[in-house]
Amino acid sequence: MLSTDVRSTFLSFFGERGHVRVPSSPLVPDDPTLLLTNAGMNQFKPYYLGERVPEHRRLMSVQKCVRTVDIENVGRTTRHDTFFEMLGNFAFGDYFKREIIPWAWELMTGHYGLERDRLWVTVFRDDDEAEAIWRSLGVPADRIQRLGMADNHWSMGVPGPCGPSSELHYDRGPAFGPEGGPAVDGERYQELWNLVFMESLRGAGDGKDGYEVLGPLPARNIDTGLGLGRLTAILQGVDTVCETDMMRPAFRLVQEQAGREYPGRNGGEVATSMRVVTDHARTAAFLVADGVLPSGDGRGYVLRRLLRRAIRHARLLGIEGPLLADLTGRVADGLGGSWPELVSGRKLIAKVVSAEEERFDRTLRQGSRLLESAISGARSSGSLPGRTAFELHDTYGFPIDLTLDAARAAGLSVDEDEFGRLLEAQRRQAHEAGRGRKGDAVARQDLYRTVLARHGRTEFVGYDRTSAEARVVALLDTAPRDDAASRDDTASRDDASEGATVEVVLSRSPFYAEAGGQVGDTGRVVTPSGTLEVLDTRLGLDGLHVHTARVVAGEVRVGDEAEAVVDADRRAATARSHSATHVLHAMLKRVLGDHAAQRGSRVEPGRLRFDFAHFGAVTEDELATVQTLVNDYLLDDPEVRVWEADRAAAEAAGAVALFGEKYGDRVRIVDIGDASRELCGGTHVGHGAQAGPVHLLGESSVGSGLRRVEALTGPDALRHHDHQGELLRELARLLSVPADQAPERLRQRLASLAEAERELSALRAADLSSRASRLASSAVPARLLVPQSDLAPVSRGPAPEGVLAVCARIDGVPAESLRGLASETLGLLPRPGAVVLGTVVEGKALLVAAVSESLGVQARELLADAARAVGGGAGGRGTLANAGGRRAEALPEALAVASRTVRDLLAR
Repeated sequence: MLSTDVRSTFLSFFGERGHVRVPSSPLVPDDPTLLLTNAGMNQFKPYYLGERVPEHRRLMSVQKCVRTVDIENVGRTTRHDTFFEMLGNFAFGDYFKREIIPWAWELMTGHYGLERDRLWVTVFRDDDEAEAIWRSLGVPADRIQRLGMADNHWSMGVPGPCGPSSELHYDRGPAFGPEGGPAVDGERYQELWNLVFMESLRGAGDGKDGYEVLGPLPARNIDTGLGLGRLTAILQGVDTVCETDMMRPAFRLVQEQAGREYPGRNGGEVATSMRVVTDHARTAAFLVADGVLPSGDGRGYVLRRLLRRAIRHARLLGIEGPLLADLTGRVADGLGGSWPELVSGRKLIAKVVSAEEERFDRTLRQGSRLLESAISGARSSGSLPGRTAFELHDTYGFPIDLTLDAARAAGLSVDEDEFGRLLEAQRRQAHEAGRGRKGDAVARQDLYRTVLARHGRTEFVGYDRTSAEARVVALLDTAPRDDAASRDDTASRDDASEGATVEVVLSRSPFYAEAGGQVGDTGRVVTPSGTLEVLDTRLGLDGLHVHTARVVAGEVRVGDEAEAVVDADRRAATARSHSATHVLHAMLKRVLGDHAAQRGSRVEPGRLRFDFAHFGAVTEDELATVQTLVNDYLLDDPEVRVWEADRAAAEAAGAVALFGEKYGDRVRIVDIGDASRELCGGTHVGHGAQAGPVHLLGESSVGSGLRRVEALTGPDALRHHDHQGELLRELARLLSVPADQAPERLRQRLASLAEAERELSALRAADLSSRASRLASSAVPARLLVPQSDLAPVSRGPAPEGVLAVCARIDGVPAESLRGLASETLGLLPRPGAVVLGTVVEGKALLVAAVSESLGVQARELLADAARAVGGGAGGRGTLANAGGRRAEALPEALAVASRTVRDLLAR
């Protein structure tokens, strides 16, 4: 059965049972507690928690997921993958165990044709009901095992919905390991389908047996996840997902590039590396297609780590040339029919992975040089310090296994215990920091859930008006005191007095809450007893507007009737920027290509920031073309039309869904003429001309394959033009020419200045050569040296015998020329010698020493005592050194000290 048939069979089965299919959510979740989407139920979390009511009580999906918690096992086993497709069906307060368990058995044995006697079942340790249902279907008692929290009680890994689960496993036979059922952790019993009976709420703290279960959810729900890859591998009679039709094109390319066939699942390191490269390339392709780019932290770091691990294993296979661009292309060949974003993003994916491959190859070369140096220094001890290995890993991204291999080849051991301690300390520090941030976010959301449960959703009326009558339903501290406080509601307050800053929740609000890159509205809220200045508005939870506000007069109490008024001028300026952003997006694609898709934005009053995918800088000509296209289009005054539709209809109409944004079943679409059609919940102008003019300030890089354009809009753009015009007029006045002649006259002046500087430089060089010649001719035997001025009488007699020396004060020489003068003077001496020069520049004493290499003396030695005389220190290595200090008046003393040092070291 082809993978496409496995998908369609699942969807048909549950479609016949009243389930409505929803699209996969992006791999970047709209959930502060998650880094990446790791389960099909992620997008339905508000339904399980009772925060939102679903339009349909039965849903199904094919969800893209990424999990990297077991990344070290990927490739070393046949069952671990970093990316997988999860077939899922979901019910919200509808059916439960007695429906889903028989359906699962029917689908697996009837429609997929799996042998009944090779299917095993696990249930939660005290779930008598689930076991009884399985036994009623004919599953023998000896093929049903009870397991604990770690195996059969499922959560997202963070506080939120959870519940006992029951899993279906397939026995792959004795060739894969010992018998004993799924309780034996190994390769033989392949977990296929997890049926989660989502009925409880997981707490933030770890409980004695995995985590704390706080209490029931508002309703009993179903959440299932069937691994498409694992099931397809079994149905196609292969050992791993890499060998299925989904990944075969990419897997075959790895073998071709390595120049060898896949040796099978027991093929040792070769088999492991082939599976790692293929798996990670697939994950990388999906992550980039969903807008993730390599970086040093967060999900960008996950992508970078996967790519570097893939490159490392490709090199172990002997693949030295570029691989990842072609490999992700093969991923698109195999999966693009089901996931069109791989096809549309093919060009961007190839550029991102190629750039990262090239960058990591440089890292490997640099790390190899550093490692060779470290190994050379460690030969005497026979062991490479663990701290050295950790620094290579942490600072340079150099893989520890490479360090171990190189050390062993050199006959050295590596202090792996020390490396492990340092790595664990780093992980623990990162975990604690992350847990603190995550804990704050979870605690805050608990507080908002309480408000939402008590008072319901905020009625947003801001699309049609900028003021509204409302009621104050909650006043909250601006930060919860701790997790417990957020749950027992002590972070709420009944009133707030003048000077206090609080979060305000209203029954209805005209204030736009920050979303889609658009900043939140500001304004004021007036009650009979007080006035609040609204500083910001954001979404606490979906449907709950939270206003950060300061009490500027009187007192505000919960229950007060209020008038909420938006700063209308600021809102209008923001709307101009948002409409301009949509047109800018369209014109960037027109000039640069469809790959230049939005990857982030910031829409503010009078200005905008727009991030998009693109490799290489946008040229000035391209930027000018984009600006012209944007303004010409807005000047034509296209109609701005806002309409609503269900998600599928909007996408069918060509509406663009933006990276990182979350959309419900019903979406809002903004059309700006025929140039732009995007899903958008923001505020906009009524006609295009109201958004202009737009002035692009410039562009810059903000990451690998990510560029940023910043722009001004409306009156702010005009004020910027006025300011630039005034600068040009001032320049013209200074040059005494009309404004249109100022650039050419400035070029002429700069050319004349450059020529004058060249002439001055030549004169200075000639002067320095003359001084060097005079200084060299004044050289005396080191035993006769005394400090002198460069104006002192010059000896014209024959060169004296022995080591020669010069020690002089030089005035009128730039600091940057002093070293060159000393070196040139030394080069003019007829025999080996030393030169010490001193000067005062900007109130500081400077000294330079140059010494012939054949004398075996370090130049720094000549200045060590002299430097202390001027209150400083000496630096430099070999034959040239310098010193300096703040005691300029002590320069004569320093030169005298230097002359004695030269006599002591060089007189012979």
